[in-house]
Amino acid sequence: MSRAFVKDDNEALPSEELPERPVNSEPNYITPAGLAKLRRKVEKLHDEHVRLKGAQEDFDRPRLAQVERDLRYYQARLESAILVDVSKQPRDEVHFGASVKTEDEGGAVHSIAIVGEDETDAAHGRVSWQSPLAKALMGAKVGDTVTWNRPAGSTTLNVLEIHYPRT
Repeated sequence: MSRAFVKDDNEALPSEELPERPVNSEPNYITPAGLAKLRRKVEKLHDEHVRLKGAQEDFDRPRLAQVERDLRYYQARLESAILVDVSKQPRDEVHFGASVKTEDEGGAVHSIAIVGEDETDAAHGRVSWQSPLAKALMGAKVGDTVTWNRPAGSTTLNVLEIHYPRT
């Protein structure tokens, strides 16, 4: 029989290589809640990796490649995490870990939490400490007005409240 019709078990299936997820070079500050969530993410990916590697039937190579890539990324993020003790932040100023209530020029009130890159969720008001919004708020106190330079144009925000989670 010709070798053209025989598949060697050691030959890899043709597939596209997944690009690695880019890792930010900035410090990886994280809140205690964010660190716990990141650990759960790594555990979940590890469990899925074990399950996929142990599957004898219906082996999903593309999914395995994706899980392995994500596991490398999140493991690296976990190893580089710098836990910030928010209990040591000054309670009267906006710093990493703060939840801030602001009012914009139109009178709309917004709640913003300043968190680490792995914790961001703009739809729920969780912004990275590296974002222009967080940078505009850093160091502000209740009663201060800050200018947020956005791509759509600058706007001012009045700081109404500052809260930090209990640790």
